[in-house]
Amino acid sequence: MTENSWPLMKNNVEREDLDLLIEYLRQDDPKLTHGPKVAEFEETWSKWLGVKYSVMLNSGSSANDLTMLALRELHGTGEVIVPALTWVSDIASVIHAGFSPVFVDINPRSLGLDTEKVLASLTPNTKAVFITHVLGYNALTNELLAELSRLGIPLVEDVCESHGATHGGRKLGSLGWASNFSFYYAHHMTTIEGGMVSTDDPELFDLIRMLRSHGMVRESISDQTKQKYLNAYPDLNPDFIFAHYSHNMRPTEINGILGLSQLRRLDQNNRRRTDNLMRFLDGLDSDLYRTDFLTEGSSNYALTLVLAEASLNFRNCVEETLYEKGVEFRRGLSGGGNQLRQPYLKMFKNIPGPESLPNTDFVHHFGWYIGNYPSLDFETIDSLCKTLNSISKQSLPA
Repeated sequence: MTENSWPLMKNNVEREDLDLLIEYLRQDDPKLTHGPKVAEFEETWSKWLGVKYSVMLNSGSSANDLTMLALRELHGTGEVIVPALTWVSDIASVIHAGFSPVFVDINPRSLGLDTEKVLASLTPNTKAVFITHVLGYNALTNELLAELSRLGIPLVEDVCESHGATHGGRKLGSLGWASNFSFYYAHHMTTIEGGMVSTDDPELFDLIRMLRSHGMVRESISDQTKQKYLNAYPDLNPDFIFAHYSHNMRPTEINGILGLSQLRRLDQNNRRRTDNLMRFLDGLDSDLYRTDFLTEGSSNYALTLVLAEASLNFRNCVEETLYEKGVEFRRGLSGGGNQLRQPYLKMFKNIPGPESLPNTDFVHHFGWYIGNYPSLDFETIDSLCKTLNSISKQSLPA
């Protein structure tokens, strides 16, 4: 393989997507800000996911932010349990909304929050558990779902890297109080930039619609809500009543059109991505690399490469080999690894040290992800596995 012959991502905006977009733009007066096409995508996405409601936004990060703002509005402030292996926007959204993040370690086989450790961290001040389904793996367990339901603690699912993955036959993102998706360029499907909040809760759905558009009451679909504010504020123009201080996080019709087009191929592409992951894990030497990930129901975002044992020498050999073969990679897995090592958290008190989460810290130092996409062929995967397996075991610790 030559330099950059295996990139992290390849363009998944296809000609058919662009043709639909061009056809729309050729209309005499095409609407560009969010409108009917966004609404159609929201409805189509909800049916695909298996939920009642969805609200499209301009990014997955915006989905995180508005979900946490809505949690604050409906449940008040307190603690939110989070993983340290996640994207920065998950933690930032918790902090922006005034919650205190409580960091919990991961299960090394699912790369998601460890159920036992989550349950041990629950307190009367826990307002939600914010779980991240990392790189397409399912982080849910029946025990976690049952206990949170019993205690009435909302579950928020970050499914930005796991479109189409399942738990017990249901798609991830359909089991929590709220779920957040990203349609960024590199993900399973893309609207270039874009995100979604999905839920079965009509109150949350209505609130997210308002928060998406500056907190304006006119975005509510509830006549009762609109009338309540009209009665309380007769001196205000009904079109400009701001019930909540919020942001403009609206998408465009262009995003909606691309989403509708891409969703048609998502299931087929996911099957190929999963086949690629299984081929990769089956081809690796389990004495050198972790191959026992919990793959049932997975919908792989990127190939997962984690050392079986800690060794800086072996890690360096692996990275040198990947460089030589032109394989782009990211050390630390999702979000650059252990968020407790990031500078943005240093200003906050009561943040634990990174070593306090040993499973997260291990993949921070000794894990990578490699690009996975439907066009990747088995021969290329097999060749890389053979190369990785040939790295001298002498590099491993005695």
